[in-house]
Amino acid sequence: MIANVEIYTKFACPYCVRAKHLLDSKGVRYIEYDVTMDAAKRAEMVARAPGAQTVPQIFINDVAIGGSDDLRALDVQGKLDNLLGASSAV
Repeated sequence: MIANVEIYTKFACPYCVRAKHLLDSKGVRYIEYDVTMDAAKRAEMVARAPGAQTVPQIFINDVAIGGSDDLRALDVQGKLDNLLGASSAV
């Protein structure tokens, strides 16, 4: 099964760039929502991940993963590829 990956970002956010680079390096396709000037998308992000005020916010199969550091930690622990399923194969 190919995972559904969504990432909420802001313009010029280094953590967003880092998270997208990790996903790109794994060949993962994701949907990016830029909340820089989009209050409705930002509100949607906060509703999906209560308490989240920073970007990026990453969701894999509608489960809130957290931010860039959380994504990297999952990768280091060897858990990210399993969450991504077949989408990690390039």
